[in-house]
Amino acid sequence: MAVWALGINHQTAPLDVRGRFAFALDQVPDALRRLRAALARPAEATLLSTCNRTELYCAGDEPLVEPTARWLADNGGVPAETLLRHAYVLRDDAAARHAFRVASGLDSMVLGEPQILGQMKDAVRVADAAGTLGTTLHQLFQRSFAVAKQVRSSTEIGVHSISMAAAAVRLCAQLFEDLRDIRVLFVGAGEMIELTATHFAARQPRALAIANRTLERGEKLAARFGAEAMRLSDLPGRLHEFDAVISCTASTLPLIGLGMVESALKRRRHRPMFMVDLAVPRDIEAEVKQLDDVYLYTVDDLAAVVQAGKDHRQAAVAQAEAIIDAGVQSFMHWLRQRDPRQGVVPLIRDLHAQAEHWQQAELARARRLLAKGASPEQALQALARGLTQKILHGALAELHSGDETARRHTADMVQRLFLRGRRLAEPGDSAADPGA
Repeated sequence: MAVWALGINHQTAPLDVRGRFAFALDQVPDALRRLRAALARPAEATLLSTCNRTELYCAGDEPLVEPTARWLADNGGVPAETLLRHAYVLRDDAAARHAFRVASGLDSMVLGEPQILGQMKDAVRVADAAGTLGTTLHQLFQRSFAVAKQVRSSTEIGVHSISMAAAAVRLCAQLFEDLRDIRVLFVGAGEMIELTATHFAARQPRALAIANRTLERGEKLAARFGAEAMRLSDLPGRLHEFDAVISCTASTLPLIGLGMVESALKRRRHRPMFMVDLAVPRDIEAEVKQLDDVYLYTVDDLAAVVQAGKDHRQAAVAQAEAIIDAGVQSFMHWLRQRDPRQGVVPLIRDLHAQAEHWQQAELARARRLLAKGASPEQALQALARGLTQKILHGALAELHSGDETARRHTADMVQRLFLRGRRLAEPGDSAADPGA
């Protein structure tokens, strides 16, 4: 099997490019099925899409990189050449190493952040439910999760990390003297908003509000923080009430436009607004950043903040890379074993099939003996004798055929297979002759 990965991330593509290739989780099953249909040969596939990356992991008899790239480019509405200028293509051990690094938080904007592991598990769960996961990718991801667990438990990779949520609070504190005097609005009710709201709530702002498309879900999250819940449709009339706005939804179009923010600023008498757009694609129109009284940050703008303390983590990174290298070697060994040209898995499978055939044949014979009136003891004796003859037939035939060299080779093999732990007697040895 060949394994390949094709993707773009925060290191290779700007935010607006990543936004063209973003998939909401509920869009992934259909996307995976369409990808499978677009490939000329059957292939396993998993799609990971977050605010920092969109990645396809595939496995098949041969690496179908070009059709995979064409399919993803078509989804983003760009030529394949344009996509590949921002993309990375990785195969076999390089693809496995990348998956392990992503799961371990080594390829994240926030070094060591744990959220990506949950996102990868969601991607695998969705691919499994869609029927596109397969044995090879299942092994790849289960091993990546195990490696990530080992990295987090045996290194300090996440000790000094600063999450996106903490970075947003830090930037907000640079603009406002005392966060207890501000009103904060969260747009969305997903995991990232929940995490960010937790950080802001710890600073005890004057008021918190959560705007969500589904009011019930917004109310549930708001109850945790003593916040007000509101509908997205209320945003135009109420945006001016808030000093800080943090947005992260799965909307494919901006929810907060330039005109809405301009109107809010007028009603605020141009008091400054702090805005963070954690969504990909954008929730807040890019032009908003040009307004004098708005301080708008995107996920990419937070990079410098979250990288603080990177020097302290280099020793942990080296430890993590060593764990990942071992994991990659183990996975590639497993993959090679499955190759009929190199591995033993097909031979093991055939051996099990032959043993099952012998077993069923002797069971059928024993049942016939019982049906004819033989005692259970007679049937068991016949079954044991028949299985023994079938198991030993090939070895005994080889021991009595061929030249001396072939017989000695067979004798060594028989010793290892059937007489492990016993010494193979030499000709003339008294131990070989019970009557000596």
